[in-house]
Formats: sequence, structure tokens, C-alpha cells
Amino acid sequence: MNIKYPFLVLATLFCFSCHEVVAQTASPTTATIAAAARYDQGKSIFHPVYGRHGMVATEQGLATEVGLNVLKKGGNAIDAAVAVAYSLAVVLPNAGNIGGGGFMLVYDAKSGKTTAIDFREMAPILATKDMYLDEKGNVIDGKSMFTHFSVGVPGTVAGLELAYEKWGTLPREDLITPAIELAENGFEISQTLGRMLETERKNLGKWPSTKTIFFKGNEPLKAGDRLVQKDLANALKLILKEGKYAFYEGEIADKMVAEMKKHGGLISKEDLKAYRAIEREPVSGSYRGYEIVTMPAPSSGGIHLVQILNILEHFPLREYGLNSAKTIHYYAEAMKLAYADRSEFLGDPDFVSIPVKGLISKEYANVQAQSIDDIKVRPSLEIKPGQPQAYESDQTTHFSIIDKDGNAVVLTYTLNLNFGSGIVAEGTGILLNNEMDDFSSKPGVPNAFGLIGGEANAIAPKKRPLSSMTPTIVMKDGKPFILTGSPGGARIITTVLQSIVNIIDFELNPAQAILTPRVHHQWLPDEIRIEKGISPDTIDILKRQGYKVSEKATMGRVQIIQVGSDGYYGASDTRNPDGKALGY
Repeated sequence: MNIKYPFLVLATLFCFSCHEVVAQTASPTTATIAAAARYDQGKSIFHPVYGRHGMVATEQGLATEVGLNVLKKGGNAIDAAVAVAYSLAVVLPNAGNIGGGGFMLVYDAKSGKTTAIDFREMAPILATKDMYLDEKGNVIDGKSMFTHFSVGVPGTVAGLELAYEKWGTLPREDLITPAIELAENGFEISQTLGRMLETERKNLGKWPSTKTIFFKGNEPLKAGDRLVQKDLANALKLILKEGKYAFYEGEIADKMVAEMKKHGGLISKEDLKAYRAIEREPVSGSYRGYEIVTMPAPSSGGIHLVQILNILEHFPLREYGLNSAKTIHYYAEAMKLAYADRSEFLGDPDFVSIPVKGLISKEYANVQAQSIDDIKVRPSLEIKPGQPQAYESDQTTHFSIIDKDGNAVVLTYTLNLNFGSGIVAEGTGILLNNEMDDFSSKPGVPNAFGLIGGEANAIAPKKRPLSSMTPTIVMKDGKPFILTGSPGGARIITTVLQSIVNIIDFELNPAQAILTPRVHHQWLPDEIRIEKGISPDTIDILKRQGYKVSEKATMGRVQIIQVGSDGYYGASDTRNPDGKALGY
């Protein structure tokens, strides 16, 4: 396929004002402008950022600048990823973190190998299967989300340190000092963060240790205020000095455990000391001649991304048209089948046997594709988990980075809900996750994102909860072609899916691919969720077919990089106007 690249030096521009356009514009060079004029030819409305030597795309402009500076200093993509991740813990407190966990894919250009790093949180040793149920067996509202019982053992520091120890090249001071300075000196709160603080004021305001940081008196900080985080700066200094020891055995660990004891939480020194990040083999598949390399379990994202792509490969989507009723019909029917399987088979692979080869096999997809009628809508209640075992034989915020040598990192990590549990461990400045809600508190009862889980994702000590995070690298001729990923809970899988399909099937550039309105179906509830921008005529056709169509808030915030013949093209999803892609 010959994809034409628009090479204007602009970030994804679906902006609300000229000020935002300026804020997301890379510094052009004569060569870059010439490239834009030569290749664009006025065919595209939205344009990605261009960089010849490296590209960073994150949800927060200050963190993007940190990552780009690391690349300019001679650091590789892994160095930049570590620096960005620590910086996001400061400047994107609702999702960036060192009190949560996540997944990372690292492509090593020298070896040509991609490694998956699992630094997902773990259930404490004292966790029990029924810990969120009352005496009648009903789920206790909020216990798995906004209490000290909701916190899983954090994995971010262990994951970042594992990646740095294996692939890092610059001194650690160069990577963590920018985050320390941002925390110590503060930064101006954006309108986006200000709105989030106001929205979450009830949860954040319950805890004095949190309120001290994010409130001024009884009011949350607002846009234009300066957010200074001295305790977090000190915690980062300890990590710089002592590495992961500081977090899992040293002073930070002591303060987190004291926070737990004070409020009856479960995490102990033994839990922290025992935590390990794990290297895993990525999940791989193919789609229309491209290789898909993505995250394995305990992410459900990679497995079901490949499964849905395998099903969609049976249908000529390009002929049907971008976001046409017919295309959306096949999206929805394929998504329903995958999410039904997710409810039954996915969990922590260290605890349950997952039929991975069956779920991602072309043969299983053939059977599932044949079950989809060209017009008829299959009610979700008629769809049951399939039988992938029959096809067995011998996968939040996201950022994407690539360096001058072609080393690449896609990393998605999370606190779960906005600001996680809302609890800051006193004296650390560290917001704690509420990832325990991602377990199945009770089979058949949905979690905060409406996802249904089963026994495979039941709570158990030292178990990692199932996730939808889907950091993904699409390979062309054995080398990275698309780096993509997104936050968004249950919608992550389908968001990443559409970013890939929009480029491969509909030949959109990265900016266009992620600005296109998205759709989502997760089996239950039985509805197509859509973003504003889908044609009313299309919606009318879908409704007449029998779909329940619900227009809701935007889904996901993709950070994407595409590799061209003469450089890199990046875009930061303007669903979060604080994001930025920068190249050089």
C-alpha cells in the first residue's frame, strides 16, 4: 500500500483557538517546509508533526518537552520514556503516576526484538476473593474505588527501573531531575486539569494529605494557579538516589505502609518488597499484511485487538467507507464477540490458563466472522463466550516515542479512575491507585467501566487485575510503522483498533486517523456508543437496523507516531488539548 504523507509541521489541529494551534506547533525548518509542500499537495485537512530524528507524543506538553530534550541530548527512546513517565507523575496527576502501574513495549532496533514489560499492580497478600462483598454477598458500593482497600501494590517504579537497567544509556540524573524540578518549582494548572480537580473535588477533598496539595483552603486549585508538590519532589529525589529500593523497601515504602495502617488498608512492607516487574512475550498477529505487536495478558487489550482485527479482515472496509453504517455494523458485531470472550477467559496468566492461541487464531476468527450477518443485528444476550480452545495449538495515559536509531517505546500506565483512589500517601505526595476495582468483585457484576468479569479475574493474593491497556506497535517489513495507544478504560481496545484501521484501510495520516469520531461496543450494555460527529443519516440507519445508539463523551486520547520514508510523523489527540507531539 502506498500511503501518502502530509508533511506539514503541525500537530493534530482540531483546536479551539489560534492560541492552541501555536502551542502545538513544532519549530519548522526550511527542509521541513519543503517536504510539506512537496508531499501534501493540499489533500489533507489535519496534519501531523514532522521530525527527522525523533518524535515524542504525550498527553501533557511539558512532559513531551522533557522527552524531546532527552532525545536531543543523545538519549534513546527508553531514556526518554523513563523521563516522560516520571514527569507525567508530576504534571498529569490524574493519570501519570508512580503510585499505579501499567504496560510497556520496547522495540530494540539493534536486535530487532520487541519486549513487553508488565508492571501492573498486584493484589496485597491479605486480599481475599470476597473482600468487597457484604454479609449478603452484595458488592459494597465504593469500597473497591475510593478507600484504602482499593489500592493495589504499585508497579510503575519497578517497571521504569527495569527498562532503564536493561536499555538506558544516559545518567539517571538526566532522566529524573526534570520531574523533580517540575514538582519543586511547580507549573501552571491548565483549564483541563482545573476542570478535573473541580469534578473530583468530593473524592480528593476527603483526605487531608491530598487536600493540602490540590486545594487552596476548601477550594480545589483552578486554571492559572501554580501546582507545587514538594513531597513528591522529595520522593523523586529518593528514587534518584536509591532507585527502586527507596520505593519498595526504603523511606517511601515506610510512609505508604504507615498510610495503610492508619486507615486499615492491606498493603504491607512484605507486599512492596516482593513486587516484581515482569518481562513477557508480546502477542503478535497480522492485519492486511502488517504485523501487529501488542501487550499480552494480564492485558486483555492486545489479545482482543488482534481478535477483532482478524474478524474485520474478512470484510472490505475500504469499500464500505470510513464510519459508514456498514463499517460501523461490522465494528460493533466484531467488538461484541471479543468482549464476550473477554468476560470469560481473561485474567492473570500466572493464575489462570488463557486460550491465547485460540483467541488470536485466524481459524477462530473465520468462525466468528461467518456468524456475522451483513444486515441483521445480533442481540448481545444471544452472544455467549465462544470456544477458542478448539483452535489452540503447540496484551490510564499513554505515550509513544521513537529515536534516531529506530528504537521505540509505547507505554500505557494508570491510576485507574481520575486521580485513582484520590488518596495521597501522607508525606510522599504520591497519589495511590484504585486498581483493585479492575478485578471481578463478583462474577457478573460490572466494574466502574461497565465491564463484566468472571472467575478468571477473581481477586487473589499477589494476582494482577485484568486490564484493557493496549500499547501497540504495527510493523511493516519487520520494523515499526505505527506506534499507538490510548487511555480510556473499556474503550481503549476499540480506540486503538480504530487508530490502526483508519491508517491501514482508509489511508488517513496519523492526525486524521485519531481525530475521526469513534464508536464502541463492549457486548454489555447492548449499545453502540458514539462520539459527536457521526452523520445523523448513519445513526438513523443503525437505529433502523436495530442498534441502540448512544452519543456520549469522547473516547480515548491517542498518542500516535507513524514512520515514513524520511522521518517520523506524530500526533497528540486533541480530545485532551494539553497534549503535544514534538519532533526534531
